[in-house]
Amino acid sequence: MKLYSSIVPGVFRERLNRFTARVEIQGQTESVHVKNTGRLRELLLPGAPVFLQHCEAPQRKTAYDLIYVRRQDGALVNIDSQSPNKVLGEYLPRLFPDQIVRPEYTWEDSRFDFKVGDHVLIEVKGVTLEEDGVCRFPDAPTQRGARHLRELILAKQQGYDAAVLFVIQMAPVRYVTPNDATDPEFGKALREAAANGVSVLAVDC
Repeated sequence: MKLYSSIVPGVFRERLNRFTARVEIQGQTESVHVKNTGRLRELLLPGAPVFLQHCEAPQRKTAYDLIYVRRQDGALVNIDSQSPNKVLGEYLPRLFPDQIVRPEYTWEDSRFDFKVGDHVLIEVKGVTLEEDGVCRFPDAPTQRGARHLRELILAKQQGYDAAVLFVIQMAPVRYVTPNDATDPEFGKALREAAANGVSVLAVDC
């Protein structure tokens, strides 16, 4: 699957806010769009090599999206929060060729990332925080994340096969675990989900 085109290298300088950063591109410092609202403090360091997608359009305020960061150890990390769903959206029809795959599926008062066939609901979480092969999610508190997990429990109790899939946006890694220090409520909800039969899965890429 080709997620990106028109890729250009740059050097990260500073993050101005959740959505905007300053990056040096071919000797010029440009404002770019950050496709991830997480903290990314361990990744977005001054001087870090980055890769951007050039996507100039009349309605855009910036001409580039920041999508990859190369860490000091050489690892390349995708920080595009939309890419896990795009990758899984292509993979699921191959895994379930005889089933209809519906993205952004609304169930009662909830919206899950995917419904497969009649009985499978999947929520996807992109992971960018890693140290010594251990990945943690989330890298910032997320009430929405905990709510999704509890909604999956309700779906499971009503007869659905429910799963949360952590897509680790780098490789290789050893495992993923809840980031209890940053968001204990998410960790509690994830353990409750697992105890109630929700499948907890992870893949790297």
